[in-house]
Amino acid sequence: MSAIPGWLLRHQVTVEPYLGDSAYGPRYGPPVAVRCFLDQATRLVRAADGREVTSSSTFYARLDMSAPTGSRATLPDGRATTVIAALRRDGRGLGTPDHLEVQLV
Repeated sequence: MSAIPGWLLRHQVTVEPYLGDSAYGPRYGPPVAVRCFLDQATRLVRAADGREVTSSSTFYARLDMSAPTGSRATLPDGRATTVIAALRRDGRGLGTPDHLEVQLV
């Protein structure tokens, strides 16, 4: 198995990639619709800077998408949230479903 199977990608999340800060606040790229599997469960995760934070949702998508830390994500119910971390789960040829795990505030 190389990529997460398409039949698992039942949800759609809109991601606006974080581009950095400007004089007027954060800058985001154009919105991209991402097919994914969305798990809306609260859990404790570690942010990129090492802090422990509470994640309200996690989505799993194909490895070819990008969701840098700080990106804005809009869930199917319309709730806007922020990416805490995007973790590559790549088995490099092992029999695992390769995917990107995106943890959200």
